[in-house]
Amino acid sequence: MNNEEKRFNREEEDEDDESGRGREAWERTYADERSWESLQEDESGLLRPIDNKTLSHAQYRRRLRTATAARVQKGLIRYLYVIIDFSRAAAEMDYKPSRMVVVAKQVEAFVREFFDQNPLSQIGLVILKDGVAQCLTDLGGSPEAHIKALMGKLGTSGDASLQNGLDLACDLLNQIPSYGHREVLILYSALSTCDPGDILETIQNCKASKIRCSVIGLSAELYICKHLCQETGGMYFVALDEPHLKELVLEHAPPPPAIAEFAVANLIKMGFPQRAAEGVISICSCHKEAKVGGGYTCPRCKARVCELPTECCICGLTLVSSPHLARSYHHLFPIRPFDDVSPSLLKDIHKLPKNCFGCQQSLLNPGNLPGLQVACPNCKQHFCLDCDIYIHESLHNCPGCESLRNSKTISDME
Repeated sequence: MNNEEKRFNREEEDEDDESGRGREAWERTYADERSWESLQEDESGLLRPIDNKTLSHAQYRRRLRTATAARVQKGLIRYLYVIIDFSRAAAEMDYKPSRMVVVAKQVEAFVREFFDQNPLSQIGLVILKDGVAQCLTDLGGSPEAHIKALMGKLGTSGDASLQNGLDLACDLLNQIPSYGHREVLILYSALSTCDPGDILETIQNCKASKIRCSVIGLSAELYICKHLCQETGGMYFVALDEPHLKELVLEHAPPPPAIAEFAVANLIKMGFPQRAAEGVISICSCHKEAKVGGGYTCPRCKARVCELPTECCICGLTLVSSPHLARSYHHLFPIRPFDDVSPSLLKDIHKLPKNCFGCQQSLLNPGNLPGLQVACPNCKQHFCLDCDIYIHESLHNCPGCESLRNSKTISDME
């Protein structure tokens, strides 16, 4: 091999290193897989990249219309156990780098979103491995505690027992107050279940206890999972890939419609504790140890608790803060879906606003052509697609309607 050939080979190796720099070997392989799925054919028969932003917005709009089509009673105080399959099936690498890692990441995002959507609710974690079910965390309202416990227990082994997981969750949920809505969400990787008894009897026990069970599968559809969801009123889906899994998991964050037996209004006693003074030493009733400063004092028995919302360990009073109630309010009176601006109006540029009322970004595409936009049916203000999603999923108030309300208040004062 002469010097020129050596130099040429060295340049090729340098280019390969630069193109794959920052990625592991499996990442470089995965990045190039199924790249044709990011293309679609237009009316003229040419291939062009898929407009993922418009596609995701269309899917979001369909979910929003379905959710607000009928006024149904929802359970705002939820007690949910997430059952995670950590059997050897979770070590499969069809999800990169493995099912276990992907599921753990999605559970972390789900826990944070759940408490953002349901500040009065509580979550517990259960893992399945070696044919047994282990309660990883009890019902609680601290997302950081659940995430820390989950990340410290990552590991796969043995078989999964769906019956043991349901029995454990059923026993734990039977202890909660009658006004709470009992739910189980199962993330299942295995294609079988290794059970010590009759799982059909366990499913009937869950149904009798009014526990709503939902399953998200990471492999093929299983009859027993489908039967469980049908009997208890839950939902069963099989994830196609990681983005689809994320979408399916986050669909369980908003409160679902209440079961018919629970759709009865009742009053619940709640306490609004005060923040304890800093520097004061007191015994925490939930951890049974002395702590300095912080925490909250129960208004009924004066016991100290670390976090809200929770239930007082001494007198059993439900302890919340006023912001928790305010953040749950939007589920009772959701904002109406915005209307799509018709193509006929988009042709008349002079009648349309040039900027989004929310973020003040331009609504015009290159060439001063109007882009996709929506309008509030009440105040008639126009918004971009990103603001549409942000208003309905995070803000829960229309800026246009609020500005009209404020202007009317100022005019009345004058």
